[in-house]
Parts: sequence; structure tokens; C-alpha cells
Amino acid sequence: MIILLTVAIAPSLALFSYFYLRDQFSSEPSRLLLNCFIYGAVLTFPIMFIQYVFQTEGVFTHLFAQNVLFASTVEEFFKWLVLIIAVYRHIDFEDPYDGILYGASVSLGFATVENVLYLLEFGLQTAFIRAFLPVSSHALFGVVMGYYLGRAKFTNSNDGRKWLFWSLLASLVLHILYNSILYSNTSWSYGVIPFMLFLWWFGLRKVKQAHQLSLTHYHDHTSLHP
Repeated sequence: MIILLTVAIAPSLALFSYFYLRDQFSSEPSRLLLNCFIYGAVLTFPIMFIQYVFQTEGVFTHLFAQNVLFASTVEEFFKWLVLIIAVYRHIDFEDPYDGILYGASVSLGFATVENVLYLLEFGLQTAFIRAFLPVSSHALFGVVMGYYLGRAKFTNSNDGRKWLFWSLLASLVLHILYNSILYSNTSWSYGVIPFMLFLWWFGLRKVKQAHQLSLTHYHDHTSLHP
């Protein structure tokens, strides 16, 4: 059991450490980051319950609507809602890159519990593929969501609501594309691998852009407080 839990949790810790260590501007309060991770972990159970109820009641007549559209929407919406309620107006949300960390933390909390439950059911032989696909994809969905959340909070215009909308829409579209590829059973070489390479490129691009926005924010802030 200890080995299984270690294998299930290790990918999330590794990914979060990578994004955390790239923060050049501040040392984030561990309590808020931990809270975000816990919020994401707790979200797993109501989300699974909602999906189970909808499946049991036969709400959707087509498996694509149930396993791709609905699953993607409910997961990304609740993660986004947690960030809006618990993080967006928090005093420790200090610069645009913080959105990357908080978004990744919530997503990895969800992915970790999901991974533990999956490995308990299917065994350690699925650990590598789980780390490569669901865990890393959830982390990157959170990175993209957090990037636009950071833009919304620190935009000096009336565009805040637009970026809040994009924080949900962008992660949702990526999640739907990911689930669609898995649902279609497309060959790895033509489907999953190219998409994951794109997702990593897109996510790291948002990390770079968030750094640039945070650098601008930092210089603007220090110029006002010499």
C-alpha cells in the first residue's frame, strides 16, 4: 500500500515542484498552496458522485456526451470555481505567475486522488502511463487556467471578466480535445503523443508569458514604492 501511494503521488509532486521552482519573484505561502491541493483532492469525490449519478440515471444517451463533454466540463468548472472562490481575491495572490501555481496545485490535488483510486483498482502496471497522460495533462490544464486567472486579476483595464472567461474556456477546450482523442481510440503516434507534445509546448509557453507579466508587474510595483 505504501509503495502504491508513493507511486501514485510522486508524479504530482514532481510536476508541482517543477512549476514551483520556476517562480522567480516570491516564495509562495505554503498554507495557501497546500489548501489549493487539498481543495482539488476533496473535489474528486463530489465530481465522481455527480458523474456516477448522471451515468446511473442515463441522462446522456451518447457515450461521447457523457465521457467527453460532460466529464471534461464538470471537472474543469469545479476546479475553476474553487480558484474563483478561494484564491482569486486572496491577499497572497500577488502576481500573474501565482495563478500558474494555484491552478496547478488545485489540478494536481484532483489528479493525485484520481490516480490513487485508479492504481488501487488496476494496479501499479498502469503507473507510468497514468503519470504521462492524466496526471501531467491535469497539471497543464491547471497551468493554462491559472495563467488566464492571473491575467484577469492583474489586468489594468476592463478586460478582467474576459480573461476569467478564458481561464475556464481554454482549459475546458484542451480537456475536451484530450478526452476526445482517448475516446476515439486513435493510434498513439497520430493522437495522444502529438497532443501531449502540443499541450506541454502550450503550457510552457503560458509559463513563460506569466513570467513576463510578473516581471512587468514587479517593476511597476517597485517603481511606485522606491
